[in-house]
Formats: sequence, C-alpha cells, structure tokens
Amino acid sequence: MNHHPSPPISQDPTCEEMQLPSRRAVLALGGAAFACLAGTKAVQWATALRAEVFVAKNQKYDQGLGKTIQDGLLNCGFTPKQFSGKRVLLKPNLVEPCLAIPHMTTHPAVIIAASEVFRRWGATVRVGEAPGHVRDTEMALVESGVGEALRDAGLTFADLNYEQVGWRRNLGRFSPLKGIYFPQNVLEADYVVSMPKLKTHHWVGLTCSMKNFYGVLPGIKYGWPKNVLHHNGIPQTVADINATISHSLAIVDGIDCMEGDGPILGSLKHMGLILVGGNLPAVDATAARIIGLRPDRISYLQLTANRLGPIAESHIEQRGERWQDSANAFQILDEPHLRPLRTTADGPLVS
Repeated sequence: MNHHPSPPISQDPTCEEMQLPSRRAVLALGGAAFACLAGTKAVQWATALRAEVFVAKNQKYDQGLGKTIQDGLLNCGFTPKQFSGKRVLLKPNLVEPCLAIPHMTTHPAVIIAASEVFRRWGATVRVGEAPGHVRDTEMALVESGVGEALRDAGLTFADLNYEQVGWRRNLGRFSPLKGIYFPQNVLEADYVVSMPKLKTHHWVGLTCSMKNFYGVLPGIKYGWPKNVLHHNGIPQTVADINATISHSLAIVDGIDCMEGDGPILGSLKHMGLILVGGNLPAVDATAARIIGLRPDRISYLQLTANRLGPIAESHIEQRGERWQDSANAFQILDEPHLRPLRTTADGPLVS
C-alpha cells in the first residue's frame, strides 16, 4: 500500500482564511486568481473540456447496486488498477438524519455497495462525514441507519467534524477565503468520493455531488451549520472546496430523492437512479437536467463551468442510459431566486 506522510497541522495564528479582504483587494485578486494557479490543478482546469457521466435507471436499494456502481466507474474510464493500494474516503450526506425521512440522507445500501467495489479493487475504504446540522455524530449514524450498516460491513467511520485539521491554500479563490481547513482523513485520502442524495435546495436550487462537499469541512472550524462558509457565499465556497480537493469522483443516490423544500423539509420523489462520474460539475449538470433545472443558471455551476469541468450537454459524454429517458421535473419552491432555474416557465412549483 502506498503511504503519504501525514500533512502538517496548521497553526496559522493570523487565521487569514477567516478574514474578509477589502473590496479593492477582491477585485484586484479576481483577475489574477487563475493565472496564479500552477501544477496539476491548473492543467486539469485548462483541459477539462469533456467528461463522462453514467446514468443507470430502474435501480433498487436491495439488489444489484454493486454491479451498477462498478459498471459506472468502468464506463467513466476508471480501472481497478487505479484504486489498488489506495485510500478511498466515501463521503455520504448525513446532514440532519431522521428515521422517518430516509429520503433526506444517502441510503446505507449505496454506501456499502460502493465500499465493496473499491475493496474488491484493492483499496482501503473509510466512510467520513461532518454533518452540518447536528453536533452529535453518533446520533446521526443511528438515525440514518449508516452506523449499523458500517458495523456489519466492518467499515471504519471518520467523524470529520472533530478530527485534527490541516490548512490548505484555497485554489479556487472564488470567495475571499485565503485557505481552507480540511480534516486529516480528507488530506490523506487518494480519492474522495462524493456520495450525495439527489435533492432540491431552497437557496441554490440543487444539492448534489459538489454541494455535498460542504460536509468534508469540520464544524470545529466552520460552525454548525457551516456559517463561516455561508457568510462567504454559498456558491463561491462550494466552488472553492471543489477546486481545492483533488482526486474526487461522484456516486449519486438518486433512487429515493427529495423535491420541494430541500434539502431537509422536502417530499419524497422516487426516481430509481444511480449517477456516476469523475467530474463533479458534469455530474451535477446532468442531475440538474434530469430534475428539470438549467445547469447554466445554478450559481455554483456557473462559477465552475469550463474551469473545474464542463456543464454544457455537448461536452458531456453520456454513458449508460440517456438522461432524457429518466427526466422528471422536481417541484421547487415558488421563490424569485429559484424561478429562473426551471427549464420551462410552467414547471412544477411548491407554494
């Protein structure tokens, strides 16, 4: 197994990443931000003009998920050799679990199925999450059913809210944050797999693989519900986190979804879908189209388009099922900031 040295734990006495620079400084930095990027991430941004997204329909929690996920990874260009000896961190969505609302959080069966694929391919697998609305992570594990499933599968859970952290420079610079604190398990992972529940969101319209990465940032640094991030702009900080995490991919639980007043108070929407992809903006753009939203009008996708990846349909290579065959518009709140996101003027609303 390949081992990385443990990253240094940041002391950062000035806490610069929490400070807001002047408007003049933001404007001055804005034009130069991407010119300053170097190395792999800059190359990825410059060349990520096309991406593959796999869609599987007629999926069920109690059968065949492992094969579906494996087929999705293979169809998107991943190989077993890539994961052999690597450390894989699966990041589900356990935002505010409740046994009575299972369509709010990633289903345990999807997590276990993904873990079995990566383990079979020779990876060391851990599951980690920093629930944004609850400080009691053990309660979140119980209410979501994830804790019992992990114990039965012999998987380790990492409480990302309370781990030691390391500070990394913000490679996106979409927000004023100079850097971002990441938990140790995120820093040490060779691959971080976003495993969201497909849901609407009352502020940004859609929460899927990119927004799910809010849950890799520790509550001990960013608060509950990650208010430091909210105050620096939700779209901007979503983009920053995704720009700074390398080696990410997505496996989306789109079987039982949430529409309406998501991501917590919405209603069940059964779709029977699994989405897989190595480029998170492309995955989220495809998910948006499936649920009847325009990717080019979703704020964090606007920011990252052709920087972190493509969102134009012509630049996304469809694998598996055609997304059009699964399209089914979700209800969204009837709010001025959400109405322009709909693909049609007469799309379904929730009063």
